[in-house]
Amino acid sequence: MKKIIAMLAGATMMMSCGANQSQEESSTIKVGGMGPLTGSAAMYGITVDKGAKLAFEEINANGGVLGKKFEYISLDEKADPIEAVNAYNKLTDEGVVAILGSVTSKPTLAVAELAAQDGIPMITPTGTQINITDAGPNIFRVCFTDPYQGSTLAKFSKDKLGAKTAAIMVNTSSDYSDGIANAFIKQAEKEGIKVVAKEGYSDGDKDFKAQLTKINSENPDILVVPEYYELSALIATQAREIGMNSTFVGPDGWDGIIGALDSSSYSVVDNSYFTNHYSTEDSNEKVQSFLKKYREKYNEEPTAFSALAYDTVYVLKNAIDKAGTTDKTELTKAIKASDMDGVTGHLTFDENNNPIKAVTIIKVQDGKYIFDSVVETK
Repeated sequence: MKKIIAMLAGATMMMSCGANQSQEESSTIKVGGMGPLTGSAAMYGITVDKGAKLAFEEINANGGVLGKKFEYISLDEKADPIEAVNAYNKLTDEGVVAILGSVTSKPTLAVAELAAQDGIPMITPTGTQINITDAGPNIFRVCFTDPYQGSTLAKFSKDKLGAKTAAIMVNTSSDYSDGIANAFIKQAEKEGIKVVAKEGYSDGDKDFKAQLTKINSENPDILVVPEYYELSALIATQAREIGMNSTFVGPDGWDGIIGALDSSSYSVVDNSYFTNHYSTEDSNEKVQSFLKKYREKYNEEPTAFSALAYDTVYVLKNAIDKAGTTDKTELTKAIKASDMDGVTGHLTFDENNNPIKAVTIIKVQDGKYIFDSVVETK
């Protein structure tokens, strides 16, 4: 009996050693990615996927990392938390050393909780919900958070726009919208901006004129629309149709709003402002190099989500270089110690694994995104 147990133990050790040896001898380093590549949020997932793929291809062309090439496995999670969990399980079965993703906040949070349990390093390029990185010490983000955007918009509205009154249109079905709105209201009070109206709507709504008419009766200096660009374009159009003259301000979800409008309607968002992660007008060599490569590869303009994904890949690449290994514990430590210049600015991580970085303010005018200013982190 003792002999049989010893034989079984020996076989188990051989299998374990064989698996480790196979991982070490693998010619590639597998990295998992996920995002909504189909469905209503596909526009965000696809642009993230393109930015990540561009970076991985660039790194591989320059020799890879640790003498190996990256193998990027990207799965569609349809902006659904259950699908995201299924994607995570498939990726871990593939033996990925890290997860890049997800893109929108709810699926990202669902996966973050699993990755935290397993200790697998995870970096979301674009998941802005504040509690994502609370899941564990191995969960990071490259974008700034919803509350940070909201407070920055309030400061900008006071300092640059001289706003004294504000109104808010908030999507009550969206944690993203709600988080930004609440932070704006809190900071607006500190800045001396009076919030004269707050109107809500839900996912799927298309007619906002009743809410906008109530808001317009208060004649606010600014209208805050914490929403993604497709609905923001619709809200802005209807606001102008009822005669609203307020200045519109929004978060990074506004990036792409020009593409959601017909050229004859560009004027509805003239003189609007939104927070973003970088500007294509930035003369920085990293920015211009990224733009050139992205345009050549895809024949289109990158969004900020593309740039964030591109930077996320380089955070991982630099961390693997620094750690000298893909061991998940050592890799997590190396990511935490990141200190790099990226397309979206200089990046380090704070105690909550959120990035310490500046916010770019973009002005929309005549169908163009114009660099306005940078709000530095204090």
